[in-house]
Amino acid sequence: MSDYPTLFSPLRIGPLTAKNRVWMTAHSTQLVKDHNFTDEHVHYYAERARGGVGVITMEAMAVHPTTQPYKGKIFAFDPAVVPNYEKLAAAVHEHDTLLLAQPWHRGRETSGTVNRLPVWAPSSVPDVVYREMPHVLVDEEIDELVNGYVLAARHAVEGGLDGVEVHGLAHGYLLGQFLSPATNHRTDQFGGSFENRLRLILDIIARTRAETGRTKVVGVRINGSDGGVPGGLTNADWAKIARAIADTGLVDYISVTRGTYIERMDIYGATPQPAGFQVEDTARIKAAVPELPVVVVGRMNTPELAEQVLAAGQADMVGMARQLIADPEWANKARDGETTSIRPCVGANWCMASIVNSPLACVHNPAVGRELTLGVGTLTDAPAAKRVAVVGGGPGGMRAALTAAQRGHRVTLFEQDAELGGQVRLIGRSETYAEWQGITDWLISQLDRTDVQVQLKHRAEAAELLAEGFDEVVVATGSTPLKHGWSSLRPASWGDGTTVPGADQWNVHSVAEALSGKAQIGPRVFIFDDTGARQPVVAAEYLADRRHEVTLVTRLPQVAPDLEASRDLQATYRRVRGKGIRFITDHEVDAVVEDSVVLRDVWTGETTTHADVDAVVLSTGNAADDALYHALKGRLPVRAIGDCVSPRRIFNAIWEGELAGREI
Repeated sequence: MSDYPTLFSPLRIGPLTAKNRVWMTAHSTQLVKDHNFTDEHVHYYAERARGGVGVITMEAMAVHPTTQPYKGKIFAFDPAVVPNYEKLAAAVHEHDTLLLAQPWHRGRETSGTVNRLPVWAPSSVPDVVYREMPHVLVDEEIDELVNGYVLAARHAVEGGLDGVEVHGLAHGYLLGQFLSPATNHRTDQFGGSFENRLRLILDIIARTRAETGRTKVVGVRINGSDGGVPGGLTNADWAKIARAIADTGLVDYISVTRGTYIERMDIYGATPQPAGFQVEDTARIKAAVPELPVVVVGRMNTPELAEQVLAAGQADMVGMARQLIADPEWANKARDGETTSIRPCVGANWCMASIVNSPLACVHNPAVGRELTLGVGTLTDAPAAKRVAVVGGGPGGMRAALTAAQRGHRVTLFEQDAELGGQVRLIGRSETYAEWQGITDWLISQLDRTDVQVQLKHRAEAAELLAEGFDEVVVATGSTPLKHGWSSLRPASWGDGTTVPGADQWNVHSVAEALSGKAQIGPRVFIFDDTGARQPVVAAEYLADRRHEVTLVTRLPQVAPDLEASRDLQATYRRVRGKGIRFITDHEVDAVVEDSVVLRDVWTGETTTHADVDAVVLSTGNAADDALYHALKGRLPVRAIGDCVSPRRIFNAIWEGELAGREI
């Protein structure tokens, strides 16, 4: 008997039956080539089907060329998708999983940069992210849009998919723009009254059902709430919309999400957004349409939460994307009582950041998008077991040790500190980012299942490693924070051994020192950042939560611009400003003089002095700790991974650790 009987019970969805209540919701993969699916898509979706998912909705697919935020978008209106649908359906159906297409149009939430076409919208209201003035759709263009949805449904049927999920109502996309009085200012048959604003949506649903017939599933994705959009649609409005859609008798389920681009964390929910943050809105939608299956999403990461929500009747299916990116075997592990081995989604949103310039990735699942070579079942036994030393117990070193041990090598992991985790452990000291410790906690739990010998508080030196007769060594010694205080605007100063005047004072610390809790930091703190990354924000929150008065200074035009890629910049600003953290942009540190800090405007050169500063925290990059690697190089097989090669990201360390463990 399963510990989660509702979660693993079948459910009738229109003409078809899902084998369980786990639904993989649509998300971008950037595995696209020439606006079509690829073999990498087949392996990606098949991996999740093999992992036990009941239903998969594939990534949003364009119904018209005007919806291309980037090149990697499937053209659902192009018949070229049909043969690849057939490949995908065959691979997924092998595991008794239903597979759906998701035709959609972004409307104003895009730009014309990629396609060189005007942005379409019901009214000329620019989006807060892309800021391009839209073209107001005329009747002929609305007909083109509808025809795109019709073609998408037709191709889904021809390709052997199980159905279609009509998208574009949720997240502030085009159909939602028609629905919302905040973005629909029309005075024709598509504007004004509720019935007029709903007209286009009902037409698309009807035309979609005409294409699919009654043997395929047709669903819609809607919002449970638009979130904090002035004049936007509320939960009560969306319940009314859901009821009107259900009354057509043409849809088999409703998938509920939340938010628009005005508040993107309502959509993507990075840490510290709580698990199940969309349940209440979804439950009220479910109450409005009791006869239809309803899908709930919103950090539904654990089987315990999923079972609780389903058993309470707040929803009928549990949707997830990022958790299944992190662990494609989530469903099977939950079903089989192996919940402690589930690799958790920690809400780092590296999946979101990665697709800006490359295919989908996960901060701690190296196999994402490379399932054929790195996925489940691809790890083979080593030709011969070797004695392997891994030096450094951060995420990269742990990943290398784990993978090497799983291949049959005899591994010893050395860590000079009293516990494993490296810089992730420090980030997790901030209450806001405590969830990130799930990365290292999971690796530690997996190491406990192997024969890896872990030696803590042990600084491994070259002489010892040579004397012990290890066959190979993986160096994962990380990096050391730089404390010279220079910004990257002054490259010559980085190599001359100098520091910003006063940067060597007793009250100047690194981010690592501040997060460690070992530094003596007074009430008023200035944090200077030259990186644009997350770490200075983590330190700022950590100190503010301990009642320090924090000012975050950066030589950049904005604080932590890297967070734009992970989509949590807005939410982070709202949170940290709410904690009283002040921002000073476009300035670098000119000098630290006892308890005063002199800042220089990077554009004008003008300096200002800030008195009564008790401590300065520097975030100006790290230096690779590569001495051990160079001491061993040429004397035995050795490879370096992670920050000791070049200080970068958690993802890079884990990625390189996985490859090292496979190559030995």
